[in-house]
Amino acid sequence: MPDFSKILVANRGEIALRVIDSARAAGYRTVAVFSDPDADSPHVHAADEAVHIGAAPAGQSYLDADKLLAACRATGADAVHPGYGFLSENADFGEACEDAGITFIGPPSAAIRLMGSKRESKLAMLAAGVPCVPGYEGDSQDTDKLVEEARRIGFPLMIKASAGGGGRGMRQVDHADDLEASLKSARSEAESAFGNGELILEKAVIRPRHVEIQVFADTHGHCVYLGERDCSIQRRHQKVVEEAPCPVMTPELRQQMGEAAVNAAQACDYVGAGTVEFLLDAEGNFYFLEMNTRLQVEHPVTELVTGTDLVAWQIRVAAGGELPLSQEQISLTGHAIEVRLYAEDPAQQFMPQTGPILRWRPAAGPGIRIDGGISEAGEVSPHYDPMLAKIIAYGETRAEACRRLALAVEDSLFLGVNSNKRFLANILRHPVFARGEATTAFIGEHFGEDASMQPAQPSARELALAALIFHARTAQATAPAVALANWRSSIARPWPIKLAVGEGQHDLRVLPETTGIDGSRYRVDIDAESDTPQALTLTLEAFGAEQLTYSEDGVRRRMHYALAGDTLYLDGERGNEAFRDITHALPAKPDPAADGKILAPMDGAVVEITVSEGER
Repeated sequence: MPDFSKILVANRGEIALRVIDSARAAGYRTVAVFSDPDADSPHVHAADEAVHIGAAPAGQSYLDADKLLAACRATGADAVHPGYGFLSENADFGEACEDAGITFIGPPSAAIRLMGSKRESKLAMLAAGVPCVPGYEGDSQDTDKLVEEARRIGFPLMIKASAGGGGRGMRQVDHADDLEASLKSARSEAESAFGNGELILEKAVIRPRHVEIQVFADTHGHCVYLGERDCSIQRRHQKVVEEAPCPVMTPELRQQMGEAAVNAAQACDYVGAGTVEFLLDAEGNFYFLEMNTRLQVEHPVTELVTGTDLVAWQIRVAAGGELPLSQEQISLTGHAIEVRLYAEDPAQQFMPQTGPILRWRPAAGPGIRIDGGISEAGEVSPHYDPMLAKIIAYGETRAEACRRLALAVEDSLFLGVNSNKRFLANILRHPVFARGEATTAFIGEHFGEDASMQPAQPSARELALAALIFHARTAQATAPAVALANWRSSIARPWPIKLAVGEGQHDLRVLPETTGIDGSRYRVDIDAESDTPQALTLTLEAFGAEQLTYSEDGVRRRMHYALAGDTLYLDGERGNEAFRDITHALPAKPDPAADGKILAPMDGAVVEITVSEGER
């Protein structure tokens, strides 16, 4: 039986914090590891000890097995929890830990290796009698052979990287004319992402639900399933919303899928936490998709409806203990839903965002759980996944969980960097989702034109509030004692301000109208000289360093904000809205006509160049 007392968490961010919390609750010392940009991250401060493991690129830090093992030796850590991502599904790392006498808190390397290959795992599942999607998973990877098999399977079909995950190396092909180009691009992406260009082909299941079963096995021959999670709402094969239980699940179907998942785990002598993913069609037929040999990002929803701590289970099983519950003792109560808050801009095709975090105030309330790994005054780095936090809500009913979650997403304050906050809130309030009818086609069929994904200018109210905040800051700087009193010995004069928002500019004028114990009323003219002038009258009730209270047409509201130099960030209708004061900025000089540079809007790697010198 393994005997360990100190756990090194080979990860970062929210999952590192999550593991540290459960490990310490179980009485274990913990060790964090960190790269250069993570030196002051929350997970580093939460652990008993921390070890610097290298530069920002993951290949020089979190993916360097030798450095992780050296950190174990330096601290005396005798167990490693890999979290998810990075080396969590790397069989060689698991073997290296065992060879060094360190307990790997995860499944056996053989199971990781088998389930890490979509081709080999599908063959194993077919042998175990687990329902699988018809397709091709043969050895031959010759393009002519793949084309031949694709025509046999029929269209539409899916091309999948055998070693893949996260939607990389995956393509849906609807027409034969697109097949060869899709095979080439999928293979190229798979080789780049996983170092393995092996592909499989499967018949495309149209408009299915993505339903996964949480399984758990110990070294004493016990294996159970802890219900299911519905992860149907996806964007480019990346999960957006996850919930438990599945809205269309029946007890009979749950048992069938659960037993199939247990069969899948037992077929590879599994130990620990794992997830067996299925596609569920409208007729109730389900098909094996893949098995994730690690803890899932969305594990909190299972924890909430089963009343369990899955990380504590992982540690218990790794230490040689038996599962805490039998299958008969596992029951589901209530409903839980999770969304992932990302630093990305839905209005710019979900481009990842980087920069300083000026405000991070996660929502709180009954049934709300926030799993985050960021801190105010921290930074969103370009080197890692842009997920900031997971926002989860629990309710006695699905409708209650959905309402609570939508409110928690809207009330979570994140300023300084754009996020997908409004995108998530709009999904949660969409009638198709509210009815529990969303499939993997939801975003394409029902949400593709949502306002959160369209470029848009700020509202007149947001422009007026931005002008008032800049005006109030100027008043405080020049006359702190009467910052909002508008004291004057003559008739008030309009205060002009020019704001830049994205690529656009707006001319505003702030005119104080009245001052009294009930606040100061202002008229704000917006683009008065344009073809579409607007004017608003707002009463500023209170003005603080992070929040203002104002009234409009008799309705009082609050607005959170952050100021950084000449840039203001508002928690507006679309989340993080940025306004730059350019009133006194010098006229911009024209860009050089030909400096020879093409600048990308985000960090990335050049994978292929499809033009040659001399072409136009």
